[in-house]
Amino acid sequence: MIGRIEGEVSVRRAGFVILSAGGVGYKIAATREALASLKAGEKASLWTHLAVRENALDLYGFQTEEELRFFETLLTVSGVGPKSALAILDLAPVETLRSAIAQGNAQYLTKVSGVGRKTAGKIVLELREKVGVGAGGASLQGDEDALEAMRSLGYSLHEARDALRNVPREVTEGSERLRAALKVLGVK
Repeated sequence: MIGRIEGEVSVRRAGFVILSAGGVGYKIAATREALASLKAGEKASLWTHLAVRENALDLYGFQTEEELRFFETLLTVSGVGPKSALAILDLAPVETLRSAIAQGNAQYLTKVSGVGRKTAGKIVLELREKVGVGAGGASLQGDEDALEAMRSLGYSLHEARDALRNVPREVTEGSERLRAALKVLGVK
């Protein structure tokens, strides 16, 4: 119904942005990464998914069409709603999530608030064959190793994830990803 919105960022808050297009301000929930890239007063565009419920129409926005498609794939799993799917996308880049699901690593998905062992297992079971992993993505083990190392150095899970998101996908080995993520955080 509403697949993409282009307009000016009116307001950016925790969890959502208001994007003004054609005289209408659309409230769009988005990942932290997507929100961080948006600045009030600047032009922006987001791929969107309209979630229709009995008492609400909610828009969810994404920087890329690939994120939108992955979000919609997550919604096909019973028990996974839009808020949980968005939280899963906040966990890691799409390629890393695909890798976790393809490898049957439900434990990785339980790091998301609101996604328990049963739901994570159901996601892996139902999507394992559907989520083909593209070539050249960062390895799941490399990200897990780097994440644990940063946590042991005192960084929060949020800081560690954000730093790993900014590491180029070509860097795949765990210790290399850790070094690159620490550089992102300003550690020499």
